[in-house]
Amino acid sequence: MPEDNKKIEEKGPSIQLGTGEKEAKDKDLDKVLDSRNKEDPSIQLRAGKDEEKDAKKSNKKIKKNKVLKLIKKGQAYVKATYNNTIITLTDQNGNVLSWASAGKCGFKGPKKSTPYAAGVVVRDACEKAMEERGLREVNVFVKGVGASREAAIRALQINGLTVLSIKDVTPTPHNGCRPKKVRRV
Repeated sequence: MPEDNKKIEEKGPSIQLGTGEKEAKDKDLDKVLDSRNKEDPSIQLRAGKDEEKDAKKSNKKIKKNKVLKLIKKGQAYVKATYNNTIITLTDQNGNVLSWASAGKCGFKGPKKSTPYAAGVVVRDACEKAMEERGLREVNVFVKGVGASREAAIRALQINGLTVLSIKDVTPTPHNGCRPKKVRRV
């Protein structure tokens, strides 16, 4: 009986499917779930509490499926320094959806701050955010003076995200601290 109960999580409260009768087949339940998923793609399945209790009794670990909401509009933070490029994709509240850096993508040494590395980093971050969360539009915030600033923004557009706005948030001092000595090359 408890195995027939499954939950569906929508944007609001959860809906319980099935009456707990033995006649309810899994195939019928799957048909109902498929029809609801076609209507609203943001609905995700989650294991019921009864299944969790059964797993605890039999000393088996159950993997809980995360309930993810689809987010179409978000923010992209590009940090382009002399040594690295870091991309962070967030929702409107600033909660991180995905991130990537040149070091994480396998670049080492001076290759991390190149425009090519920025393109690879953006592709890595975009794939994860677009597949898992359905991100489509971003406002871009660029920080830093590295060579990969423009390449990262171009790569965002090439990888399928619509860039709504670009804002430079590089911190500039109003003659605060004494700067470092000038680097001789």
